Amino acid sequence: MSFYNKSRPFKENIRDINSYLVILLGFSLPLSISVSTIILGMILLAWILEGNFINKYQIIKHNPIIYTFIAFFVLQVVGLLWTSDMKWGQHIIGKEWRILLPLILITIVKKEHIKYYIFSFLLAMSISELLSYLIFFKIVPPMLNATIYDPTPFITHVSYNPLLAFSIFLLAYLTFFKRNYTNFVEKIISVVFMITMSANMFITGGRAGQVGFFTMFVVFIFLYFRKNLTKAFFIIVITIPLLFTLAYNSSKIFHDRVDMAIKNSKNFKQDPNTSVGLRLTFLTNSLEIIKNNPIFGVGTGDFPNEYKKINHKNTPTATAPSQPHNMYILEMAQFGIFGLLSLLAIFYIQIKISLENNELKPLRLALPVLFLVIMLSDSYLLGHYTTLLFVYFSSFLYKDFDSEYI
Repeated sequence: MSFYNKSRPFKENIRDINSYLVILLGFSLPLSISVSTIILGMILLAWILEGNFINKYQIIKHNPIIYTFIAFFVLQVVGLLWTSDMKWGQHIIGKEWRILLPLILITIVKKEHIKYYIFSFLLAMSISELLSYLIFFKIVPPMLNATIYDPTPFITHVSYNPLLAFSIFLLAYLTFFKRNYTNFVEKIISVVFMITMSANMFITGGRAGQVGFFTMFVVFIFLYFRKNLTKAFFIIVITIPLLFTLAYNSSKIFHDRVDMAIKNSKNFKQDPNTSVGLRLTFLTNSLEIIKNNPIFGVGTGDFPNEYKKINHKNTPTATAPSQPHNMYILEMAQFGIFGLLSLLAIFYIQIKISLENNELKPLRLALPVLFLVIMLSDSYLLGHYTTLLFVYFSSFLYKDFDSEYI
């Protein structure tokens, strides 16, 4: 397909080019912050040059998911009104602006390019996975963020494993649900990468992503055997313990981190400065912030300072974080009940749309379920990679391509 056709109107060519840039964004997403940021700048420029803003407004106006993204971001801005640390509040705004990207991307994405949006992301994850194995087996030396013990070269395991969990589900979708996307050879390739990515999940250290992997497995089984839920239940009950045992006995890092989590939990009171201990401390201290500010919270920028006060009082030997490593707790601490409602509204609309009969139904359900689970262990809508993953796929998974407004 040509990038530019002289016989077509300028605006149509620009929109085609922008859709190709979205494909390129999917490829850069798990590999580089700087490259993905540059591509986003190019997309914005082309979006402005294309014009046609009335039609774009109609697309945005008639998509309910967009309203939840806007409401979430507006609350971050309004929360500056009752914050005393404006500098940190602006820092948070500087991270959360990505939540508005669907306003632009949803007006660009094209139905006929959905498979390319998916494939480009999977290609980048396959490259990252391959390099991870080359480091793990000492074929190439560790580079960037990677070590032999935890081989995640481009991004840390905190972000890599959730991306990997969703990649595995994407491959399962292409193989078992969306049959006309792939031929027989491509299905074999997809199955091979499902297996290798699943193994890669447990030679890297991201526990949230590993929990996300098991969550995606459960979602897949229930969707695939949706006509026989009893069978799905028994498959899950049998398979999950087997997969966990296999990973525990074959992966040193997974074995070590499971044992560490158990030990940290048992010794929480004696030693709070551990990975698990700190998260439990963050939770209990943050809940006190919420208890003291249940309606409006402490504002966009005041969480670190408010936490330090409570931490000094309750757990003076524990490290004070800039965020509680739990997205729900962070939003409630910053904005009270309104923060929690604005966050949950996004996932409510996504799940509501996923109940409609549509070929994208499995992916529409998997994305919010994955984030609802992993956000219990970190603020994944603050980080670059996971937030971009979320908004990138939200931009075309929940768009009504058959609407008269497209």
